[in-house]
Amino acid sequence: MKFLEKIYAAAQARPRRIVFPEAGDARVAEAMVQLKARGLCEPVPLAEVSAAQVAALVAQRGLKEAMARRLLAKPLYRAAAMVAAGEAEAMVAGADSPTRRVIEAASMAIGPAAGVKTASSFFVMLFADGREMIFADCAVNVAPSAEELADIARASAASAGALLGRSELAMLSFSTGTSGAGESVERVRRAADLAGVLGPVQADAALNAAIAAKKGLGAGAANVLIFPDLDAGNIAYKLCQELAGAQALGPFLQGFARPVCDLSRGASVADIVAATAVTSAMS
Repeated sequence: MKFLEKIYAAAQARPRRIVFPEAGDARVAEAMVQLKARGLCEPVPLAEVSAAQVAALVAQRGLKEAMARRLLAKPLYRAAAMVAAGEAEAMVAGADSPTRRVIEAASMAIGPAAGVKTASSFFVMLFADGREMIFADCAVNVAPSAEELADIARASAASAGALLGRSELAMLSFSTGTSGAGESVERVRRAADLAGVLGPVQADAALNAAIAAKKGLGAGAANVLIFPDLDAGNIAYKLCQELAGAQALGPFLQGFARPVCDLSRGASVADIVAATAVTSAMS
């Protein structure tokens, strides 16, 4: 069964309550109709401000009640607070909002996942030979520190476990093991140590068992690739699309206590349906 078929089946088996703060957008409205009709989720309308939403913001950020209520006047913040308050199980936004606003709202109301301080993103990469992989971070963190890279690795492991059924991570570098040195290598090395994952490792050793055996690091079976910076991650996923015909789904946000999806502002109805199903599978 193909990846999206599995995701759709999983979503239909346990439809989640998902809030769409941009339901006024025609694409989002149509996607909500299709999602409901196909049993992929239970679209939740943006609710009136509730005491539970106020309490969620106060608890997460220590805000005064008056400030919390002012923030809840904004749809993104109210939707995120609905998730934090248990009035919805996930949020899908971004069709009409920049990524930074979606992250801000989720950070303020929902907060980070346990053991993670850094919000990040990932793509699900689907290759013609049947391989399904996660690439991170390819859309949010420009030059992550070692600590932020470790957070990206932890969040990506959880995402891969939920979506792919296994998570074997490789923290990528131009150097494998102790074969090279330099600031970027040491940053990746520290990140790998902090997260307890394989690294630093070159991409071929992360993916090819014979090369991994020669270099004596890992099994060459990684299905989650953590890139050292946004340049590397963004370039890599686009090269895979253009040269290998890979399908890239995403980017999806990760690192929050509850699932949050950041849509592309150019997303089609079909894109929104697929992204929502993936978000549902992570909840």
